[in-house]
Parts: sequence; C-alpha cells; structure tokens
Amino acid sequence: MKKYKLKTHKGTAKRFKVTANGKVIRKKLQNRNNSHMVNMRKNARKAIPEAFVITSKANVRKIKKLLGK
Repeated sequence: MKKYKLKTHKGTAKRFKVTANGKVIRKKLQNRNNSHMVNMRKNARKAIPEAFVITSKANVRKIKKLLGK
C-alpha cells in the first residue's frame, strides 16, 4: 500500500521554526508587525531586534504535525 506524504502547512511554516533540539520557537508578538505604517515610527522603535520565544508545550505537538515533522 502506498504511503502519502503530508503537506506542510505554509502559514505555520512562516511563523514557527523547529530548533536542532526539537523545540519550537516563534517570533515575539510585539515585533511581528514591522511592515505596517513604518513611516510614522521613530528609528529607535523600528530598530528593535527580533526576539524569539519558545512555544508552550501544549501546542508543540500540533505545530510539529502541521510542519510535517
């Protein structure tokens, strides 16, 4: 019987990454909206570095399934 490959959920793939240790990380919420109304913001506010946060254990299983891992 033929096994089918699972397709990667592209929306999840853009938002989450799996580290080498198997932890799922995501971008912190405050920095996610960088391309919206940027001309009004001060340079110091635009230059905030991207922060990554480890996702809660409750969601890791679902996210890995959507990523196909």
